Amino acid sequence: MQLRRLTAAALLALACPLAAQAPADPVVTVGGGRVRGEVTGDALVFRGIPFAAAPTGDLRWKPPQPVVPWDGIRAAMDVGPACLQHLESSEWNRAQWLHASEDCLTLDVKTPGLSGKRPVMVWIHGGSNRAGASGGPADSDLTAQGVVAVGVQYRLGVLGWLSHPALSAEQGGSSGNYGLMDQIAALQWVHDNIAKFGGDPDNVTIFGESAGSQDVSLLLAAPAAQGLFDEAIMESGTPGFGLPFRTLAEGEALGEQFAAKAGTGNDLAKMRALSPIALYAIEDQLEEPPHGNGMIFLHTTVDGKVLPATPDKLIAANKPKPVILGTNKVEFANEQFDEANLKPYAQAMFGGQGAAALAVFKAEQADPRRGKIATRIISDALFHCPTDHLADLLASNGWPTWRYQFDVGPDGGLTSHAFEIGWVFERKPVGGGVPMQDYWAALAVSGDPNGKTAISAVRPKWERWTPAKPRQIEFGQSATAMAPGKPRAETCTFSEAF
Repeated sequence: MQLRRLTAAALLALACPLAAQAPADPVVTVGGGRVRGEVTGDALVFRGIPFAAAPTGDLRWKPPQPVVPWDGIRAAMDVGPACLQHLESSEWNRAQWLHASEDCLTLDVKTPGLSGKRPVMVWIHGGSNRAGASGGPADSDLTAQGVVAVGVQYRLGVLGWLSHPALSAEQGGSSGNYGLMDQIAALQWVHDNIAKFGGDPDNVTIFGESAGSQDVSLLLAAPAAQGLFDEAIMESGTPGFGLPFRTLAEGEALGEQFAAKAGTGNDLAKMRALSPIALYAIEDQLEEPPHGNGMIFLHTTVDGKVLPATPDKLIAANKPKPVILGTNKVEFANEQFDEANLKPYAQAMFGGQGAAALAVFKAEQADPRRGKIATRIISDALFHCPTDHLADLLASNGWPTWRYQFDVGPDGGLTSHAFEIGWVFERKPVGGGVPMQDYWAALAVSGDPNGKTAISAVRPKWERWTPAKPRQIEFGQSATAMAPGKPRAETCTFSEAF
């Protein structure tokens, strides 16, 4: 009996140190209460942390409100619901569409540890401002670079971007851009809370792709966002995607179109009582020339409040910050494009200059890496030309600016819109064995993509862009190197829009 007692005691003594060494699930106190994350490999992950109150009921189509406190410890280990959204025709967002809620203003944090003062990278997801979710950073290996990675959610589609005269009357003369307000609220949360996750609130980089890149560029402009971030990265998206900016009156007219289809008129109580099914069924019916329904929430509304002036004027007046921006060599390639009838594409993209632009596209030397003519028209008009114009605007106003072009595709084929994201979230090499992620992380760490990070490799120097000497780095299939900028300067003369 005594031997058994001693053996049990000895075993207990051995077991206790082992138990003490096992990593415990981390708990952090944030605005609203305590959250419990989990240990994942060499990092800690917290998912679905609320940064604002649920924008439901009377808060639908209102600026984000302070988070509602909770009791006890809130589990932050499971993926939070995405914001309500339209199911895209390709169904790339099916998982988010299936797991969505109007109560969605949350963010994810992945950190190497709770102590320290590390640079912070805040991701704003793409999806035409009508689809997607925040999960990328929490599943990435960015934290190995010595940064804290954050992914934010924001209201999408009609819930995030709709203006209406009755909403403007209710809200002091302006309405719309609620999704952008959500992003600013999330950045304020980061400023107030990220130190508890080992992050430095005074070194925050915002980055995004497509609509997320557009929103980053609008945050460069928005007065309320100034002071909440220090660097920015824009992947395939500019303030307007080459479209002229929409006035508040034009945005309100779109809202009236929505209300007419819903049968609510100016009755905000009825609008706020519409079911999610009704909201997104009506969203699919909205039309705005010349692009129909597809770019409605990529057409920036200068609402007079979040954006008190056009983004280009606001950016020119704001304090310069280091920025990376760029495009993929091919953005949208579609086998259904009618190469025998190119005139409608050119007119939709370049308006009254469409015929002249089309003549240039037909006459230019063929480049198999750029795809067919319709693909080139759309890639240039919506992405390459606006990005060149934005790079010029930034650099000419003192913003340290670095431009890139990405040309890596599956099995050596053409690249495509959003394909570069895998090289940003995962540290894998592009042409010449260069990890593209190192440049992104270096900007966050040092304010210069040529700087060092925890694991950065030797890589070609990335020269800054200037209007007098535009140069861009090309991430290619077989090499990464500097190249002349503005290779499509002739076609870009037909549009000066951002």
